[in-house]
Amino acid sequence: MDLISTRVVLTLLLITVASVQGDFLEPVEPDVTQHSMTETQTRLPCHYEVKEGEQVVQVTWNKILPNGDKDLIIMAHFTDGLTAFGRYSGRVKFENNVPTRNSALLILKTEVSDEGSYNCKISTFPRGNFERNINLEVWSAPISEVVPETLVEDQPHGLVATCRATGRPAPILSWDTDLQGESQFLVSGSGTVSSQFSLKPLRSMNGKKLDCLVSHPSLEKPRRISHNLVVQYPPDPSISSPFVLWQSGMEKAELMCEDKGNPEPLSITWKRKGGELPDGVSMTGKKLTFDRALRLNDSGAYECEVTNAVGTRKTTYVISVITGTPDNMLVIIIGAAAGAAVLMLIVVVLLVRRHHRKTTKRLQCELKEKTDEINNLSRQSSFRRLYSYSSNTRMPDEESDSLRISNRNGNIRVSSRNFSKKGSMPILDDDIERDNLGRPIIGLDEGESVASEDMGSEMDYHRRKIEAHRMNAYGIETVLKESNASVDSGHPASLDPPKAQQDDHIGPRGLDLGHMVGGDSPYLGERYGNGNVQISKCMSDHFYYSNGSLRPKPHNGILMSPKPTII
Repeated sequence: MDLISTRVVLTLLLITVASVQGDFLEPVEPDVTQHSMTETQTRLPCHYEVKEGEQVVQVTWNKILPNGDKDLIIMAHFTDGLTAFGRYSGRVKFENNVPTRNSALLILKTEVSDEGSYNCKISTFPRGNFERNINLEVWSAPISEVVPETLVEDQPHGLVATCRATGRPAPILSWDTDLQGESQFLVSGSGTVSSQFSLKPLRSMNGKKLDCLVSHPSLEKPRRISHNLVVQYPPDPSISSPFVLWQSGMEKAELMCEDKGNPEPLSITWKRKGGELPDGVSMTGKKLTFDRALRLNDSGAYECEVTNAVGTRKTTYVISVITGTPDNMLVIIIGAAAGAAVLMLIVVVLLVRRHHRKTTKRLQCELKEKTDEINNLSRQSSFRRLYSYSSNTRMPDEESDSLRISNRNGNIRVSSRNFSKKGSMPILDDDIERDNLGRPIIGLDEGESVASEDMGSEMDYHRRKIEAHRMNAYGIETVLKESNASVDSGHPASLDPPKAQQDDHIGPRGLDLGHMVGGDSPYLGERYGNGNVQISKCMSDHFYYSNGSLRPKPHNGILMSPKPTII
């Protein structure tokens, strides 16, 4: 007995080892889970690959019940063929015509009751049995709907719509809306889920979107159930007419009663306050039509009464029929419109002119400010040129000898060549032209204009020396004040020294040009000697400097030409 028991144990161990060493192509794992939808075909995979020298003898499919028992579904033997058992007969079959090669099972029409665990057992020779377990979950597509409630304006806060859905597993419900409300999720015993939406209905909410979204594992995206909120409210009638003026004799006059209530009106009634409707008037739905020409006695208040499922409302329109023809009234209307247009055009023109006037005035003010600013800058620049001098005090000998005064017509000539080398006075030619008082006329000769330009640098040098002497002798403030007064008045500034305050009855000091040119500058004294003193004295007695020009003094007895001459 012990020997037999040992052999049995060894055999079982070999079978177990062979079972572990078996090679399944699908499913690879011993235990797998898969999903399937109701009313569809379900495939349960089971494919074993045999080794060399191995043979599949039998394939068996079983369903494992909740208590652990096995319910035989179908079996295939390599010699006895196929056999289906019980309620599975006709509902299941092998996928391959040779089940021993591929043992996948097909459930032709899956039901919710097919959910559970399935076992595929492969019996081979000589290696033994191999198994795979498949857990099947059966899903059902959700069935959903939105159930609206009847809503009336001004009702208290309450339920307005319910979204219901049934499915395996239970769906998830949500609302897509801009309305401010509350939702509540409920689950019933039958597996049906629902979501209720509540709020206080208002007229403005009528037609607003209130969609229900159903989410389920079998759906790629949530299913949308479109719904628009419906709120009922009483009628809101209004009367309109295509005519502004009602004149006697008008044809085809009519009134239109519009209603904005919800739901649609059940009835529309026309009345006339204070009496019956006049003869020759017909009512067609929302219209009240005068089938004849208007009369003066058609004037009055006409009333439209509208009734719907919620309530009744009415409105009034007053007709005032006046005498006159439509053509005259049309002319009046056109004339009034034209007058209004002309008045508006005049107002626009006045506004534009006022705007341009303000703009022109502003631009003129800005131009004046810019002009004053430029003038001030020019004046300051002139002052800088007037009181600036060069550090180069040397003059060429050729320019020092080129001083000359000549009339353009050759009447009189005064030249440095007429002065002696050492202090001689200028000698005037006897054949010069004089005025009626016997005074010589001084001018520039055209032939000597080049010499006049050549002496510009020498005269500029003298002007700078004189201005420097004046500022040293009388002070910079006095000279600047005099120069400013000259610029402001528009007259040339005199180079005569400013009058000093008289002390002890001593007269004002004159400008000592000889001292400036001859005595102040050793260089000039050495160059010209005593003759420069005489020349400077002569020049200071009869001429003065102004802006780089030599001009005669007003009290001089010499008559100058009308055109100023620059020396």
